[in-house]
Amino acid sequence: MSGGYPKGRIRREDLISAAAVVYGEAGYHGGSLREIAKRAGISHAGLLYHFPTKEALLAAVLERRDAEDADREQLGVPPGLEVLRRFLTLAEHNARHPGIVDLYSRLAAEAVTPGHPAHEYFERHYRDARHRVRDSLRVLADTGELRPGVDPDEAALAFIALMDGLQVQWLTTPSEVDLAGALRGFLQTLLTVPLQP
Repeated sequence: MSGGYPKGRIRREDLISAAAVVYGEAGYHGGSLREIAKRAGISHAGLLYHFPTKEALLAAVLERRDAEDADREQLGVPPGLEVLRRFLTLAEHNARHPGIVDLYSRLAAEAVTPGHPAHEYFERHYRDARHRVRDSLRVLADTGELRPGVDPDEAALAFIALMDGLQVQWLTTPSEVDLAGALRGFLQTLLTVPLQP
């Protein structure tokens, strides 16, 4: 009986991967469970066994993305320069994985509607990201490493908006947009010390 568990876990991972591809191509509303099942090589009924609703599958896709980002960002890092560096590392990673950026950008745009099943996820995601940057900028202000007159709340809001806006521009014209470079340049304008050691 225990031999079935790893197979079921692999099947779930295959479904999550297929869903990420379909949502990246067609968006959440445009991607059907039947198409996802077909891409994963499983029946529609088999998909429903693992994910009884489309929302449950979307939640699994977003949870996987969060887990991967958390591994890169190492969320236990205390606020300060290192957190800002981790955001740049994430941008560099994203620039090597356009499919993840495409999926994220499509879902974020769709999820602005309060009734969308990912609305609360993105609301929480953006709030948490702003707070991590804001808290880091406050620490840097206290140590004299933030330029005088920079408001940590406004700068954090601008940074997260810049990061997402650059991702969309990069998806459109990747040869013309240096995703990590532009973010690095923006952050450096806020600081009195070098961002990179």
